[in-house]
Amino acid sequence: MAVTGLLFTAAILDLAVVWKLIQLARDPRDLPLRAVTLCLICTDASFALGLDSAARLVDDLTGPGSARLVQNALLLGAVYCLMCFYLFSAEERERAGRRARWEALPLASAVIVLALTTVATPVGLRGREFATADMTATPVALFFMTALLYLIYALAEALWWTWRYARMSLRPLSTGLWLTVGALAGMVVANIGRLGIDVTRWRGAQVPAWLHDGTQGLLALAVPVFIVGVVYSGAAMRMARVRVWLCHRKAYRRLRPLWDALHHAFPQDALSRVPTSGWREFLFLRGTHYRYYRRVIECRDGLVRISPYLAQQGVNDGTPHTSLASHLRHALRAHANGEAASSQAIAVALPDENSLESDVWQLIELSDALKPHARAR
Repeated sequence: MAVTGLLFTAAILDLAVVWKLIQLARDPRDLPLRAVTLCLICTDASFALGLDSAARLVDDLTGPGSARLVQNALLLGAVYCLMCFYLFSAEERERAGRRARWEALPLASAVIVLALTTVATPVGLRGREFATADMTATPVALFFMTALLYLIYALAEALWWTWRYARMSLRPLSTGLWLTVGALAGMVVANIGRLGIDVTRWRGAQVPAWLHDGTQGLLALAVPVFIVGVVYSGAAMRMARVRVWLCHRKAYRRLRPLWDALHHAFPQDALSRVPTSGWREFLFLRGTHYRYYRRVIECRDGLVRISPYLAQQGVNDGTPHTSLASHLRHALRAHANGEAASSQAIAVALPDENSLESDVWQLIELSDALKPHARAR
């Protein structure tokens, strides 16, 4: 069960890092995005160094205790980047940069203390994780106390900013922010509990089982929830774009009978298309949108062209789609035969509401009525 949880957390972290790197590649000058991407990278690297195999490899290359030192330094860097994300999101760029530099001082001080306490720790006691570390050794206790105090400070600061933004935001952004609020609150409480455990073990007292199990369980829950909260808003907006893409793709196909008939009659009305990258269209779902809007415009232009022939048949805006489809076939044949028509254009298949969606729906219903099986009925 523990292995499954570790794999699940690692998978979420890796996917989150890849997702943010893709976004950052598209907009490298976005400082808030840069900060949150660095936060996830540091978190991912810190999580990897928490694995025994990775920690042994680093210790063998650089000396005992170095993996634990780097892991904790990366974790502190992650929460620092999280603070910077809010600074760059809320403050003017120059002021945020100044504040970020000041906030780097506590981080640097904490990392220096971690390095000094690691050096001061006997070699045989270095590199142990929190649960098995000998807290009766003062350098070991100070190592973890320093890391925990900075984590509590930085996470509490980030929690305040997240709570503030969550109250002002709308869905889906607010959903991701409230998930992050819950995760950060859990992390703050869990790290306060771990600080209490550290002090208790340093004094040589027995740690209550409920405190140990509670902090472990809270951290195990908070970390994946935090990652989900960070990526939720972007993923939700991406899913909304996919839904729109699917709707446009379906509408594009359903408009085919109407477009075929009108395009055959008026090929000169086809809109020329600006060349674009096929790969960019595939990755960002743009190609379907381009084709959808072109087809809607060309269908509407074609109906305007053929409307004088429809006017001669007594068609008006209230004509049902089935009857309009029949009149449209006659009008198209008359146009193909070169028959004369009045110069008066009329509006047909107009929407009830002044919106593109309503307009497209009218065109789709007319197109459905033009299908061969609709003609047979």
